[in-house]
Amino acid sequence: MKKKMLFFMVVFSVFLMAYISPKMSKNLKGGQVFNQEFINGKVVKVLSEDLMYDPIMKGKYRGSQTLEVIMEEGEYKNQKFKVYNSLSSLHNIYAKEGLQAIFTIRKVGDKETAWLYNLKRDRGIYVLIAIFMSAVVILGKMKGVRSLLALIFTGAVIVYILLPLLFKGVEPIPISILLSSIIILVSFLLIGGFDRKTYSAIIGTICGITIAGLISYISGKFMDLTGLNLSEGEQLLYIAKEYKLKVEGLLFVSILIASLGAVMDVAMSMASSVNEIYEHKPQIEFKELFKSAMSIGKDIVGTMINTLILAFAGGSLPLMMMIWGYGMTYKQFINIPAIAIEVVNALAGSIGIIATVPITAVVSILLIKRERED
Repeated sequence: MKKKMLFFMVVFSVFLMAYISPKMSKNLKGGQVFNQEFINGKVVKVLSEDLMYDPIMKGKYRGSQTLEVIMEEGEYKNQKFKVYNSLSSLHNIYAKEGLQAIFTIRKVGDKETAWLYNLKRDRGIYVLIAIFMSAVVILGKMKGVRSLLALIFTGAVIVYILLPLLFKGVEPIPISILLSSIIILVSFLLIGGFDRKTYSAIIGTICGITIAGLISYISGKFMDLTGLNLSEGEQLLYIAKEYKLKVEGLLFVSILIASLGAVMDVAMSMASSVNEIYEHKPQIEFKELFKSAMSIGKDIVGTMINTLILAFAGGSLPLMMMIWGYGMTYKQFINIPAIAIEVVNALAGSIGIIATVPITAVVSILLIKRERED
């Protein structure tokens, strides 16, 4: 009954956030940065082209095209435009007759100019989301549905609460810890239910991510790293003056969110292990139970740290290739802020995982002890 009530409360809260947040955060936004319209359009005809094969990217071209395009929505619906399409190393979209894409239209005085902005990729994203959700529901049944709801709730909290509050100028560290704790609480109760195992995992995760976040904050202070050193951090600097955004605390927030999933996974695995051992051997001494839990924890830590570090390494692969390609010396690349950020991300998250193991084990045992005494 509690699970069902929580399920509907979470669904209601997601709709409430989606309804209220845009209205409340409307005044927080500065002026619109992009003054052009983004519209679905279709290439009717390729009028002319001057192309050569790209010397680096196989199957790509460089050069230019002149296109006849018809717009498919908005005030420009069914209107035709002549579009100049330049194919370079960065903007490389080869247009063919019948291609549906996103076009931009900018109005300067009485003249309207259109460009080919990008390919339509949203349909592919929707198909992939549908496959993912179907797989989760088919495999997990009702638990899969609750897992998806927990994921949607997490996204809603980040988009509808965290981001507006950051742009309002709220201190990033306390608000990110508070909202992460709410995410942890709701996610675990939705998936695991109201029992001893879930409570242990909740406490263990909150402690683990807080430790990870604090280590990242201290390390960032020591190495003079801020949110400006993050990917796209410099771009934030240009819009920060339009808001009360505190860029310096964003490093903490990014590491907290990045390590949240891995720490939650470890905490639940530890809580489940401790409770499973106790269920099969109720008379076990607490010292022996802790020793067994830590033995399991060693294996969990080994695989999860690998997972976390490899995830960060995969995200920074272009950076590593650039270092190798340019033949940078150790002293040269180790002091690059982007490298320091990746190291702090990976190691702070890993330390949070390591800390979660004994904390969750101890909390689980204390809750079992309390239940036994009652």
